[in-house]
Amino acid sequence: MSAPLRIRSLWAIEALQNATQLSRSSRALNLTVSQFSSPMTRRTISHTTKNQNNQSAVKPTPESSTSKPSPSVATPTPTGVPASRVPGPTPNRATTENISKTGLSDKPLELESPAEERIDWTRSFHGLSAEPFPKEAADILLAETDPDEVEIKPDGILYLPEIKYRRILNRAFGPGGWGLVPRSESIVTPKTVTREYALVCNGRLVSVARGEQDYFSPDGIPTATEGCRSNALVRCCKDLGIASELWDPRWIRKYKAKYTREVFVEHVVTKRKTKIWTRKDDPVGYPWKESGSK
Repeated sequence: MSAPLRIRSLWAIEALQNATQLSRSSRALNLTVSQFSSPMTRRTISHTTKNQNNQSAVKPTPESSTSKPSPSVATPTPTGVPASRVPGPTPNRATTENISKTGLSDKPLELESPAEERIDWTRSFHGLSAEPFPKEAADILLAETDPDEVEIKPDGILYLPEIKYRRILNRAFGPGGWGLVPRSESIVTPKTVTREYALVCNGRLVSVARGEQDYFSPDGIPTATEGCRSNALVRCCKDLGIASELWDPRWIRKYKAKYTREVFVEHVVTKRKTKIWTRKDDPVGYPWKESGSK
């Protein structure tokens, strides 16, 4: 027998042996599968057997066994851009704490200049009651409140809008001649923001008051901090006599009798009826409409 025929015969015998061995192992696994009662288990084992047969039939080539894993391609960094400005990975957790639980951490800054060269308005009462303000400023501060400037809330409380207090201060001391200084850290409760402020005019402390403002969701806390500041300004201005009539019960009763009225209204959405206060020269605004009776 020639050499090529002998080699082919050996290949055929080896292939026949491999097929016989695979057939025996497959038959044994099939017997094992038949012992299980779950159809899902039979399907899983049959699928595993097929995968083993396919893997044993395919022999690795020298190229595949010696192949090296391809290196991972890194994301190129833009040239000319500082490393600190390259965007980082997207965070998978909150990067900002819930300020309704942790507070704002806005404690007044500590001044670094020597004590004799500065006034620490977070603690100092410098200039308090040292002397009266000039007559020109006092006349503006103590001027009688114009009834047309006064507003009334639906529950009957009279008030002067906060911006009008600022206008009076600007007329009395000039823009830049007064300021509101925080004297404490903001306190954030589940419903309210509060902070203490000091009113300083012409380099002198005038008054200290704590402002407060309610909020309804954590998203409204920044707006509440501004409302808290405005509320503190209104309270400080009482010591300067600005709009002092709004705290005089007799003046309030006369004003209500002359300029305001109580009306029965109905909510345009819920149809709820109630009674509110409004100025006589103001119409009832949305979401209310006059109902004329209870």
